Amino acid sequence: MGEVVKRAYKYRFYPTPGQADQLNRTFGCVRKVYNLALEARTRAWAVHRQRSTYVQSSAWLTEWKRTEELLFLNEVSSVPLQQALRHLQAGFAGFWGKRSRYPRFKSKRKSRASAEYTRSAFRWRDGQLTLAKMDAPLTIVWSRALPDGAEPSTVTVSRDAAGRWFVSLLVEDPTVTPFPPLDTAVGVDAGITSLLTLSTGEKITNPRHERVDRRKLAKAQRAMARKAKDSANRAKARVAVARIHARIADRRRDHLHKLSTRLVRENQTVVIEDLSVRNMLRNHKLARAISDAAWTHLRNMIEYKAAWYGRTVIAVDRWYPSTKTCSACGRINTAMTLGVRVWTCPGCDAVHDRDVNAARNILAAGLAER
Repeated sequence: MGEVVKRAYKYRFYPTPGQADQLNRTFGCVRKVYNLALEARTRAWAVHRQRSTYVQSSAWLTEWKRTEELLFLNEVSSVPLQQALRHLQAGFAGFWGKRSRYPRFKSKRKSRASAEYTRSAFRWRDGQLTLAKMDAPLTIVWSRALPDGAEPSTVTVSRDAAGRWFVSLLVEDPTVTPFPPLDTAVGVDAGITSLLTLSTGEKITNPRHERVDRRKLAKAQRAMARKAKDSANRAKARVAVARIHARIADRRRDHLHKLSTRLVRENQTVVIEDLSVRNMLRNHKLARAISDAAWTHLRNMIEYKAAWYGRTVIAVDRWYPSTKTCSACGRINTAMTLGVRVWTCPGCDAVHDRDVNAARNILAAGLAER
């Protein structure tokens, strides 16, 4: 039997005014410590060409807490502050390993307000969660049950731009087991008109979540623009805009979860394109539609669910001419433009739907690579 999967269960909760104040201060301290450590590590490299470690930054944190201007760091649990240093260390490890960009400073308005608590900083008893520095448990809305006997190993508390509070519990989930093996494989071509086109010929409609609320969002943004800067009314208007964005994101995430689960459940092998979405977003005419499609999120979901359930995901080279190659005879039609949706192969007279043909070529290329 394989390893038990660690899975995060996320829930809404409603803090008391005291809990909200404590958590907001914790978020601010986490952001402050992260930025101080990033600044210190950057300076150490710029001046001495020295790579600092987590242990060194932890020692700096101890010194910072003793200074008069940073005494407020002692008012919150030390665990989220240490976790912020660990996250920074992971960011630097990714940078030195050439897997990610150089870590950036956290902004009060733009960065995610969150704090991570390990087992020593919370109490889990009889299905109730109490965080360090708090007297009462959080009022959590249990929208779904945790696995029987689950004990959280890590708790992450966050607040989104719309003012909603969430708690994420990381637990070992024995209910996640491999699906029965299948003989089926599917090629997936990502698009905008159709969110996905499968090698079976099925086209999955793009719900265009952002377009549905675009008029409402624009109205709320205009209302915010009319408010005086740094005023209470502007803050209220900003929350109203954030709530619309949150509704769009929630609908999109729900749809992608259902779609990715279906693809993994119905196929032993899923073949996708290795798209460079960041480069594609430079096309300003399509950037909004590409962002709304959220191809990167969908790929991530497919990959981790395939790992959970014993499926295989193959990524085909992004430069492979899947659209222009005839899936019947293999001839490449270099003359085809973006506006052509149906075309006839000059070599074998096969008639192709542009997207279905691409999905079939992606499947064939992926299976050949495997």
